[in-house]
Amino acid sequence: MKRFAYFAVLATLAGSAVARPGNYEESTVPPFTLEDPLAFADGRKLKGPEEWPARRAEILRIFEKGMYGRMPPKLEHMVAELTDEKVTMSGFAVRRRVRQFFKEDKSGPFIDWLVLRPRYASTPAPVIVFLNSIGAIQLLPDNDLSVSDGYCEANGGREKWATANLEKLRGQWCNPDNRNFWPIGEIIARGYAVMTACYFDIAPDPDKKNERATKWRRRCFDLWPAWDESAPDNTKSLMAWAWGLCRGLDLAEQEPGIDAKRAVVTGCSRLGKAALIAGAFDDRFAVVVPNQTGHGGAPLTKHYFGENIETESKSFPHWFTRSYFAYAGKDETIPFDQHLLLACVAPRHLLIEGFDQKWFDTRAEYLACRAAGPVWEFLGKPGFPDKPFPPDFDTSCIGSHIGYVRRSENHGLSPYDWRWMLDFADRALSEIRP
Repeated sequence: MKRFAYFAVLATLAGSAVARPGNYEESTVPPFTLEDPLAFADGRKLKGPEEWPARRAEILRIFEKGMYGRMPPKLEHMVAELTDEKVTMSGFAVRRRVRQFFKEDKSGPFIDWLVLRPRYASTPAPVIVFLNSIGAIQLLPDNDLSVSDGYCEANGGREKWATANLEKLRGQWCNPDNRNFWPIGEIIARGYAVMTACYFDIAPDPDKKNERATKWRRRCFDLWPAWDESAPDNTKSLMAWAWGLCRGLDLAEQEPGIDAKRAVVTGCSRLGKAALIAGAFDDRFAVVVPNQTGHGGAPLTKHYFGENIETESKSFPHWFTRSYFAYAGKDETIPFDQHLLLACVAPRHLLIEGFDQKWFDTRAEYLACRAAGPVWEFLGKPGFPDKPFPPDFDTSCIGSHIGYVRRSENHGLSPYDWRWMLDFADRALSEIRP
């Protein structure tokens, strides 16, 4: 079995203080060393697979304190209220809309889920769980779908969206000319169910910098303990959205015609980050496929290239903890890195889908996969393929349990991404009998 290989990039640029210029030259990435995922924080090497759960718990706690904040607990009460059910997609799918409450009296925050399952499936269907941007209206052309309550609340109110021209949004993601394409028909035809909710239903994601300090701790944040300004691990937005994905899996366990033991979690960009976090923290997700996560997701932080901690601190202060932003300008000195988060998916199935734009530093995703791969081998599964950094559209680095692939063109989920994802999931889920 191959043991963990430390990756050091041989360069001469030394770390400096904040306001360090962004880097787009691979030859000037500062040298760095990665932590061994198969050694405890105190340096003790893991003796056998039976010690991995303790190491995984240690790693997850590192990410709670150092980057994303605490994963909120599953609440004692969850009430699922069916608000609508109909046959859709020319008769091939059953569509359900379910409102998920977290208090017995159905007061307080809720998440609205769109659930689609193959109408003629002979056995419970595996399910793909993901978050969307503005609501179920993006996924289907059905004229009774609209913008989510959470999005309306954060963006002008329900009245504005009731009178807006919604037709340009209706079924937007079904259009292959859109940079985000969700081939719902193909997904259903391949035997998968779909569950999706708007991430604004969980917590808003304000764009204006002067609103971020006050307008993001809303919605499901009201369900959790009061904010402690002195705590290093206050739950931040990315962790909140990941928590919402886990609650979607709770709902999937109750939904008719769905096999929640064969669940895939995915998402693109910031929602790809949330999918990766959810998959790392919740081992009920059998397959984890984050797409184009960008910095703070799958790419190594220490690989100082493209987006970095300083740019994130200015653009997305509500996504990460203060302890993470303390490393702005000295990224290669952070005492942990994203390969450890990827390793927390082991021995389940993980596919990282990259995007060939420098800002997203997809080479650092590949390096993170290579550094995490030995954990799968340690647990008795095939590791990351021993292949060089692949060109666009090359699938040689897609292994059976951990893989990496990248492409060119626009940011967003493309037909290529879906083909790679569904083929990977087909192979992975064939091991889990319904």
